[in-house]
Amino acid sequence: MSGTTAPLVRLALVGNPNCGKTALFNQLTGSRQKVANYAGVTVERKEGRLLAPSGRSYAVLDLPGAYSLVPSSLDEAITRDLCRGFYPGEPAPDVIVCVVDATNLRLHLRFALEVRELGVPMVLALNMVDVAERRGIRVDRAILEAELGVPVVETVAVRHDGAAALVEGIEAMAAAPRPPARRLDGDDVLHAETRRLLALAVTMPTRTARVDDALDRWLLHPVFGLLTLAGVMFLIFQAVYAWATPVMDLIEAGTAWLGETVGSAMPDGPLRSLVVDGIIAGLGGVVVFLPQILVLFAFILALEESGYLPRAAFLLDRMMAAAGLSGRSFIPLLSSFACAVPGIMSTRSIQDPRDRLATIMVAPLMTCSARLPVYALLIGAFIPARTVAGGFNLQGLVLFGLYMAGIASALAVSWAMKRWRRDRSEHPLLLELPSYRVPHPRDLAIGLYERGMIFLRRVGGIIFALTVLLWVLLSFPAAPADAVGPAIDYSFAGRIGHALAAVFAPVGFNWQICIALIPGLAAREVAVSSLATVYALSAVDDEAASQALLPIISDGWSLATGLSLLVWFIYAPQCIATWAAIRRETGSWRLMAANALGLFGLAYLASLVTYQVAKALGAG
Repeated sequence: MSGTTAPLVRLALVGNPNCGKTALFNQLTGSRQKVANYAGVTVERKEGRLLAPSGRSYAVLDLPGAYSLVPSSLDEAITRDLCRGFYPGEPAPDVIVCVVDATNLRLHLRFALEVRELGVPMVLALNMVDVAERRGIRVDRAILEAELGVPVVETVAVRHDGAAALVEGIEAMAAAPRPPARRLDGDDVLHAETRRLLALAVTMPTRTARVDDALDRWLLHPVFGLLTLAGVMFLIFQAVYAWATPVMDLIEAGTAWLGETVGSAMPDGPLRSLVVDGIIAGLGGVVVFLPQILVLFAFILALEESGYLPRAAFLLDRMMAAAGLSGRSFIPLLSSFACAVPGIMSTRSIQDPRDRLATIMVAPLMTCSARLPVYALLIGAFIPARTVAGGFNLQGLVLFGLYMAGIASALAVSWAMKRWRRDRSEHPLLLELPSYRVPHPRDLAIGLYERGMIFLRRVGGIIFALTVLLWVLLSFPAAPADAVGPAIDYSFAGRIGHALAAVFAPVGFNWQICIALIPGLAAREVAVSSLATVYALSAVDDEAASQALLPIISDGWSLATGLSLLVWFIYAPQCIATWAAIRRETGSWRLMAANALGLFGLAYLASLVTYQVAKALGAG
């Protein structure tokens, strides 16, 4: 029996940034790509599959947002090249879905006219029609369809069935002949045509919603707006400790119970040591910080969806310009609080090459979520859990200070880079302000689930592998029969740690810390599991080995050492994935090496000053 398979139809989703394109992509393909209410989330092509009711299969491409097919940034260039069939190894799409925001057609229709000129079968997706209706904006779909000469469908990307009409339109266009390319010469002609279409098909009582105007009067105020932003950031770091502590206590108790139960059921020997001291102690020491990471991400995701982030970028533009950046750098830098890798990738939306390079180089100074377990461990060991200044959590205040130190350092480094450059000119910020939205619970839940799974996959993957490898290095070779000290002193890792201790003695690091820093280059969270493994195996008896890591540190380290290690992780050279991202985005091994060596130098110098000053003040 023989048959033929219908060819895969290539479908490209394009549109201005923040039009809901990625949310529609998720609806069509069942993917869970990141969505947010600001420009620059999609900075590379994403691909999924759509099986239509007719049985036809589509390869759906989600392309970076673009304001024009005449690109001014790297992400816009990707969209242009893919739509025109110029992208290496990628054929031109068979159908283009141009997504426009029904509440902002004045801006979005102009791009749709450019896309129509390509001569590719096209469907116009009139997205967010529900929001437009609530504002009293009326769009005559039939007139718009007749004037444009392409199918116009209404979509609501955040609803379960919000893309049904779009699938029908795609099916009709996939079977239609390719239309001839059109040409509207010049920006003036495009603007005139856009105004004509708006006059014919759109009734708009006000240009912006009254609520948006009222909020912006306060949130964009040069004084009150900055105070509000500082208050929001302060609240986030207070909540990281106040809200997550009860769940962390439960995880800690569960880890301790599991270690005791498994340990009592296994005979003494290397396998018991691997499972209890290596795997359970190591991985449990990292998983306990999952609640704090989820609280942090809940706030970040809510701010992303609300439309507040571009306002923050405008508020900070003047300050960042003085440091050699622009307000457009704010969103990539904020993304770096989650992880520097997507933050570095999202710099593609920065048009100016100088600003983009500066943002890439300072992004690793933002306090990524992988540092949070280390901060939480050290703050818990050395900072008392009490309230100060009328009810503020002292540990939350210290965490807030560490994040602010990272931000201040990034601004200082970018300022220094600006002084060394010949071009010190300023570049004005042009950024679309999206409408405010109430964060959708489904998107928040998906975002938190994805971030939690990414963290747990790292725990179960690279952190598990490195924990086992570290256990091997800590356990072999075995101590000789006449050994008088802990067995770990005779192991491979013990010898390496003692050798490195001479280099790091001026900054107050003992040999156990030196061992933990090495696997921390692969993933920062591993530093915590490495310390847990090191101290479990270096104990002289079972009672000492069963102690929790936090009291071991608080009793065994000086305050000066704890503060020095905290400062080290503000600047410490990044994980290997971050180095790879810098190399890929800059195309330069030299810049990657300069970033790594510069951060190492900053970390060592800052820790040296911190340790020596703390010792002089009696904290040693």
